[in-house]
Amino acid sequence: QVQLVESGGGLVQPGGSKRLSCVASGTIFRIVAMAWYRQAPGKERELVARLNSGGGFEYADSVKGRFTISRDNAKNMAYLQMNSLNPEDKAVYYCHSHVYTTPQRWSEVWGQGTLVTVSS
Repeated sequence: QVQLVESGGGLVQPGGSKRLSCVASGTIFRIVAMAWYRQAPGKERELVARLNSGGGFEYADSVKGRFTISRDNAKNMAYLQMNSLNPEDKAVYYCHSHVYTTPQRWSEVWGQGTLVTVSS
């Protein structure tokens, strides 16, 4: 099975930056796409950024121009660079991926999340 593990969360001041990392491990034939979601207390989980295998990017309107998703295919890693953070960015951030575990079978995988706290 495939596992995703996030890291890099923690406390940051408004206007500061954080870089989140996600490592995929396990039985992986090919990673199709990786994405970052977040969930704030009392709110629904939302898509923050997505990078697919074709090189396409997708960002939530609230983070455009501030967040950047990237991927290192050789290391099976994804990153989320977060700049100009504000209190509304406080949430648990989750790594998400669609991966092929065999040439014919794909799986949807979630990480356990990492908490980002932005003080006001």
